[in-house]
Amino acid sequence: MYDLERYLNVRSAYGASIGPDGRLAFLMDTTGVGQVWTLDGPGAWPTQRTFYDEPVGFVEYAPERPELAFGMDEGGNERTQLYRLDDDGTVTDLTAMPDAKHRWGGWRPDGEAFAFASNRRDEAVFDVYVQGREETGDDAELIHEGDGWFSVNGFSPNGRHLALSEAHSSFDQDVYVLDTATGDRTHLTPHEGSVRYSSVSWGPEGEALYLVTDAESDTLELARLSLSADLDIVRDGGGWNIDGVAVDQDSGRLAYSRNVEGYNQLSVGEFAGPTRISEFPVPDLPGGLAGGVAWGPDAERFAISVTGRTVNTNVFVVETATGEAERWTHASTAGIPRETFVEPEVVRFESFDGREIPALFSLPPEADGDGTTPVIVDIHGGPESQRRPSFAGLTQYFLSRGYAVLEPNVRGSTGYGKAYTHLDDVERRMDSVQDVRAGVDWLHDRPAVDPDRIVAMGGSYGGFMVLS
Repeated sequence: MYDLERYLNVRSAYGASIGPDGRLAFLMDTTGVGQVWTLDGPGAWPTQRTFYDEPVGFVEYAPERPELAFGMDEGGNERTQLYRLDDDGTVTDLTAMPDAKHRWGGWRPDGEAFAFASNRRDEAVFDVYVQGREETGDDAELIHEGDGWFSVNGFSPNGRHLALSEAHSSFDQDVYVLDTATGDRTHLTPHEGSVRYSSVSWGPEGEALYLVTDAESDTLELARLSLSADLDIVRDGGGWNIDGVAVDQDSGRLAYSRNVEGYNQLSVGEFAGPTRISEFPVPDLPGGLAGGVAWGPDAERFAISVTGRTVNTNVFVVETATGEAERWTHASTAGIPRETFVEPEVVRFESFDGREIPALFSLPPEADGDGTTPVIVDIHGGPESQRRPSFAGLTQYFLSRGYAVLEPNVRGSTGYGKAYTHLDDVERRMDSVQDVRAGVDWLHDRPAVDPDRIVAMGGSYGGFMVLS
């Protein structure tokens, strides 16, 4: 039996990028916080490239050089600064404005410049900037003064235009295209009410954007948004959300995933027309959750972060055309045997109004039907979130100590359509609390469960639920 500290020291490798020479850069928290590491091949010895006390937030290779951009804040203040890491280890502070927030927007295709959004002019709004790779601080060119919370979704293939997203709320966004030469901004998604537009990628030859949206459905669908604002659905999720899409501009290859009961179903293919996709074999990946696709040169392969309840997070590299996947990183399980980790069961229980509430339910290995197993009801934060079966060291610790764990996705959770997400709005907030009570009633009927030993835990919105 392993102590709590051991479970909390299970490590993760994630957030990968493939360089022009085929090397892999990724984040790994072996030192306690995520730092930049690089790797020449699967199973090779990784090289640590940054050595900070603060966690690095992202890393991305430049398109033409073996240099990296990365972001980092200080003390969790969310005021991310952007840096360039050269191949010889030299680090350049690109933004050098520690009082401002910076949102990375991607390299220009020639690698000579990058874009970002920042509130350095006015802390209440985010403007759009373009900066040369050798420039720092005040050298950045302000190309658009924002009037809201803008993010940059990358350069067009010809390097002239930027795709922008403006967030009005968690469930309402707009998409624009900005001409970096003239400053003209074109609004592509005028709408009424709340509509999500996310995971925006430029399509081949820059003729359109591909994204996920619930503009025409209760769930998120993969869509093509032309530069004249025409929206065409490319793939629906069959009643489930399509979580996101990653498009390689040059090859027209893409990857997208469906969120089915919290698990990923990844699809890979290439465009056979503006809205037609020729599918490739589905990669065989462990764990059930995978994301953060990063394309390699010519899109012949891509890196992806893989996790699951019984699989700590690691980076795999997938051969695009065949689906053959190989694990490249080996983040430690802190010496805990993988076979001791417990996979949850997807369950549903009926709430006060007859609605079925989805949840993850995990029983410790020694549980039987004698009614002696205590249960922890673990409620996620948000409320706009979803408990998914990613690796969780604390959950595995509880299970190793003989506790069962119920993780409800009460009404108001994401992942089950926008109607479900809005069921707890405003005066209906306590309906979600009643869902927790219904989950406890369901537990009372489980033969293994001790009905007198059930406790609730949660943080943030989950903490509100516990107190309620």
